Amino acid sequence: MKRLMSGNAALGEAAVLSGCTCYFGYPITPQNELTEYMARRMATSGGVFIQSESEIAAINMVLGASVTGARAMTSSSSPGISLKQEGISYLAADELPAVIVNMARGGPGMGNISPAQSDYFQATRGGGHGDYKTIVLAPGSVQELTEIVPLAFDLADKYRNPVIILGDGMLGQMMEPVDFDNLQRPPDYEKDYTLTGAKERPARKIHSLIFDTKLQEEHNWKLFRKFRLMEQNEVRYETYLTDDAEMIVIAYGFGARIAKGAIKRLRQENLKVGMIRPVTLWPFPAKALRDMAKTVNDFFVFEMSTGQMVEDVKLSLEGRGHVHFYGRPGGVVPMPIELSRIIARHYIQAQAGGRRRKR
Repeated sequence: MKRLMSGNAALGEAAVLSGCTCYFGYPITPQNELTEYMARRMATSGGVFIQSESEIAAINMVLGASVTGARAMTSSSSPGISLKQEGISYLAADELPAVIVNMARGGPGMGNISPAQSDYFQATRGGGHGDYKTIVLAPGSVQELTEIVPLAFDLADKYRNPVIILGDGMLGQMMEPVDFDNLQRPPDYEKDYTLTGAKERPARKIHSLIFDTKLQEEHNWKLFRKFRLMEQNEVRYETYLTDDAEMIVIAYGFGARIAKGAIKRLRQENLKVGMIRPVTLWPFPAKALRDMAKTVNDFFVFEMSTGQMVEDVKLSLEGRGHVHFYGRPGGVVPMPIELSRIIARHYIQAQAGGRRRKR
C-alpha cells in the first residue's frame, strides 16, 4: 500500500522497519522533520530517542549505542555534519557500524536552507581526520530513499563501518508516494566485539588510541584492506539511454532527476545523450565510466555545486574522453529546460569538432 510521505518521514519509517533501535539527533533545517518523526516513532516501537545537546553529543551517543550492538542512526544537515566528523572518524577507527544521514543545504558556512550538493567531498573523502572511508549512498527519490535505508544498515553491520546517506533539502522535504511492503529488515550479524558485560567471558575493549606506531600502522592496513573489499563488492549505479549515446551525463541524487528530464527533451531533438547515475558515490563506479569511454568521447558532469564529483569522473576516465561541466551552487535548483540547453550547446560543439561516437 502506498503512502504519501515526505522524504524525511519516509526515511524515519524505513529506519524503524530496518531494526534501528536508537536515534540521536539535534535540530537543523532541512532535516528537522526526520528528528520529529523519530521522536514519535521510537516511542511507539520501543526504541530510544534523544535530542542531544549538540551534534557532537549526538554522534558520540551513536558510538556508545553501537558499542553495545544496537542499530543506531543520527542525522543532520551540512554544518551539523561537519561537527560530527570527529565522531565519524572514531566510529571508523573502532570498526563500529552506524548510519549517518545528511540532508545537505547550501553553503559554505551557515549558508542557507536550500538544497545543494556541495557536501560531496566531505562525504566521499572521509570528512574527518585519518585514513578511512565511509560508504556513501545517494538516493534520487523518496521511494529509493526508503530502499536505501535497509541497505545502509546492512552494509554498516557487514563491514563494521559508518555509512553515509547523502540527500539534500529537496529530497528531504518533497512529498511522494512510497511503498514499504517490500522492505525487508536486514539480517542480524554476529557481533562478538560488543561490550555487553564480561560475565563468563574475558573482558573486551574498543578504542582507537594506539600509541605504538607499529600497531597503528597494522590497524591502518587492516582498515585499508576492508575498504578495498568495499570497492570491489559495493559499487552501485544506474544507466539511462546509454546504448547509443554520443554524450554521457553523470549526475547523482536529485540532480539526476533534473538531468533525466533534460535528456528526455534532448532525445526529442534527436540528440543522442544518455546518463549514468552513481548510487554509491563511494565506492565510485569508475570501471563503468572507463568501459563507456571505449565508445563515447564526451562526458558531461552536472552537479548542484561548483564541481566536486567532476574530479572523480576525471580520475575514473584516466585521461580518456573529454569532460564538460555545469554546476549551480548555493542552493540554486535549475529546471530541466535550462540544463537541456547547456548540454545541447556542448553536444553540438563536440559534434562540430569531430568527436563522434567510437566504433
